[in-house]
Amino acid sequence: MALIEGIKIRNFRSLRDVTLGKTWQDRKRKPLTPLTVVVGKNGVGKSSLFDAFGFLADCLTFGIDEACHKNGRGGFDRLRSTGSDDNIEFEIYYRESSNERPITYELSIGADRYGRPVVASERLRQRRQGQKTGWPFSFLELNHGSGKVWSGTALAESENPDDYLKEETNETQQIDLESAQKLGIATLGNLKDHPRIAKFRKFVEGWYLSYFTPDAARDIPRAGPQKHLNRIGDNLGNYVQFMEREHPRKFKNVLNEIAGKIPGVENIDTEPSPDGRLLLRFWSEGFDKPFYAQQVSDGSLKLFAYMLLLEDPEPAPFICIEEPENGLYHKLLDSLVDEFRANASGRKGDSQLFVTTHQPYLVDSLDPEEVWILEKQGSGYSTLMRASDYPEVVAMVEEGIPLGSLWYSDHIDSRM
Repeated sequence: MALIEGIKIRNFRSLRDVTLGKTWQDRKRKPLTPLTVVVGKNGVGKSSLFDAFGFLADCLTFGIDEACHKNGRGGFDRLRSTGSDDNIEFEIYYRESSNERPITYELSIGADRYGRPVVASERLRQRRQGQKTGWPFSFLELNHGSGKVWSGTALAESENPDDYLKEETNETQQIDLESAQKLGIATLGNLKDHPRIAKFRKFVEGWYLSYFTPDAARDIPRAGPQKHLNRIGDNLGNYVQFMEREHPRKFKNVLNEIAGKIPGVENIDTEPSPDGRLLLRFWSEGFDKPFYAQQVSDGSLKLFAYMLLLEDPEPAPFICIEEPENGLYHKLLDSLVDEFRANASGRKGDSQLFVTTHQPYLVDSLDPEEVWILEKQGSGYSTLMRASDYPEVVAMVEEGIPLGSLWYSDHIDSRM
């Protein structure tokens, strides 16, 4: 299971300088847990933190300039922290699996003389096979689209000893990208000569950021199964059709679990309409006719979508969900966290989950190691602290006081 152990963000909106978990520059920190939840009041920067991951994924897919404008971001100047002339910077520290050496990806985005956003620098590095100390080897290093890339083909898990010998060489290739607005990992990640870059590219491309809205899920799509739920959820009916056709046992498990959580729901299926669209039907106890997605409550539709997402046979390695509590009955939040944790722990899935919330009932079900508190300071910039970094909070949780109650009563803040 690929796992992001930490991320550092600088000069991205209100996130002037924040670090979650362990990075190469902060190796003494504890890594992120498979389930990570960020809490905070309205306006402290939770959406900015969520969108930092979306921005990175969009930079890979669409290029820097287009990513700066997607999803209403408003361009580079609006993304860069107010009052700062420095570059937007990211550092991601992750492992492909627990037995593999960590890889660090560093990205710095600035502006050229015309004010257009460009990749100022980009680097991927990893310690060599058998190396226990010292600086990692940079197998990709670019500045304004020019630099070098390691030209070997070995992977850390290769069984061929000759590959390890080749990995120890300093053989590199000079690279000059056609555009400084494209990421090096986007171009080189398509080439078989650079398997580690390709792995990292595939990892980021697989991220799932949920912008799910019940209204989008109520759209009536054209009939036809689709393998994955998309970001906004307007293909929910197509995804249901795929699951019930190709993975009926998994789909049945979701229906059984939902029936136990939402009183009265007996079955969910699909019905093609005469014009080739797909209707999502909910069968309820006591009624001989179904309710359609357009008639189902926001909370029921959202819970169904989340639970079905977690049953994806080819799950995303990294899933971000913003404020999943919206529209849900508060007593369902505990079971939703159980589903998240089961998925992140590998018991039911193989995804790392990153969640933002401002709902204390959801936080009650979490451990201090899993929770980060985001607050905005008088400067207008945000700070992040892990709940487990407050000894008195850990002590009170061990005494049986729920974590959400401590946060609600202001026992957790950056001034402690």
